[in-house]
Amino acid sequence: MVNVQQTFADREILLTGGGGFLGKIILGMLLDRYPEVRRLHVLLRSSRGRSAEARFEEDVLGSPALRPLVESRGRDFFADRIRVWEGDASEPLLGLDPAEIPGVSLIIHCAGLVEFFPPVDQALRANIDATRNAADLAEALGAALTHISTCYVAGRADGLVEEDEPIDGFYPRRQGEHDNAFDAEREVLALEERIVQITAGATRRDRKTLEQLTQLGRERAERWGWVNTYTFSKSLAEQLLVRRTAVRSTIVRPAIVESARRFPFPGWVEGGRTAAPLVLMALSGMKDWPARADLALEIVPVDLIAAGILIASALLLEGESEPVYHLASADANPFPMRPLLELLAAEAKRRNGTRFTPRLLDGPGYREATETLRKRAETLQRRLDRWAERGLPGAELARSKSVEMRKLGLQAGFREGVVDQYLPFILDNAYVFEAENMRRAVERISPADRERLPWDPETIDWPVYWREQQIAGVLEWVQPETVREWSFQI
Repeated sequence: MVNVQQTFADREILLTGGGGFLGKIILGMLLDRYPEVRRLHVLLRSSRGRSAEARFEEDVLGSPALRPLVESRGRDFFADRIRVWEGDASEPLLGLDPAEIPGVSLIIHCAGLVEFFPPVDQALRANIDATRNAADLAEALGAALTHISTCYVAGRADGLVEEDEPIDGFYPRRQGEHDNAFDAEREVLALEERIVQITAGATRRDRKTLEQLTQLGRERAERWGWVNTYTFSKSLAEQLLVRRTAVRSTIVRPAIVESARRFPFPGWVEGGRTAAPLVLMALSGMKDWPARADLALEIVPVDLIAAGILIASALLLEGESEPVYHLASADANPFPMRPLLELLAAEAKRRNGTRFTPRLLDGPGYREATETLRKRAETLQRRLDRWAERGLPGAELARSKSVEMRKLGLQAGFREGVVDQYLPFILDNAYVFEAENMRRAVERISPADRERLPWDPETIDWPVYWREQQIAGVLEWVQPETVREWSFQI
């Protein structure tokens, strides 16, 4: 048995991405469950005139996620164990001097850009350069590196995605082990050359430049079989990392990270997580869904993800880790789309009286339904405009209805754009990510550590989780911060 408490005791650990949704939970869980750690170094950037220290005090310690821990432990507890460093993961060695942190024996690299279709140069800096820089720092320190990736590096796939799929040279359209068409280093160089060509002579990043950079990432991802620029860049980062044989590393691939099950409290979620738009659209009465009835959305609560990362990191420090860990749920406890959408419809009726019966459509069926609704709306819009222009009786009402119709048109267009981004996850690919390595890892740690770091997706009651943690969490923590935008868009 590996005693995680002893493994982490008196260690110095560096965490990148500590200001993010997952990073905060890793930080909080590590210090709550293993206060014996000597020091946790947290890398943060300055932002909008605020220093890294100010950001940490306000955005991390001041977050609702850490409030219970701060109140119970006190600020001195954090001051004794945390050192905040101002740096940038996209800078060499993360912007740090190895001589100033000689005691660090583990880097948990959680920083990254989680955006499906960003300008590709941003994706390269945040997801590829940052991983290289974390590996350089780990090598300089002689430290181990836990790299946080994503299960969706699998790209376009249908069925079981195994954890022992070769990493270097992988691309989703690969035709067997002798297909050597893809090389990560060569691909990155090609992207960098095109980025230079696109930005050459540009004094600022105007709209046209940003559109070209965004389109470049989309096209290269599609060419090789990834579903978006994000998963494409994360796979490139993995492939470059595994070539660094001098660095002891493990790759942890979460699926879709969502609301907490237990820690810091049930339902905690932050930002517009992947499922949040789906929840809000369902609660607003969206009837037609492009989704496969038997497909299970690969949701995992954020506290289970944090626990899995800490377990993998402890085994890495002990020299007993696997190369890859999938942190997923559908291989042991699937919850298909049909009962999920039926649950969301029932919640819409219960919470706000919205009644609808969800229809699951294939891709062409969804497009047809969307186009039919659009044509009906355009026809009605033209009639209302003519009525208002001619000054017929009720013209004032027609003008107000015309404005309302335009608003509904914006809503429909936004919905379609949002749904299009999720088609790979709810319609095109029935992913089932094997998570056997983490199950075996749990068996390797002590019973006390299993209590401190629960990895138990097979015990989740999904209807209860969706009603009491996911939907409640989205409405409590996500909707308020985006309500002005979503009020007219959804």
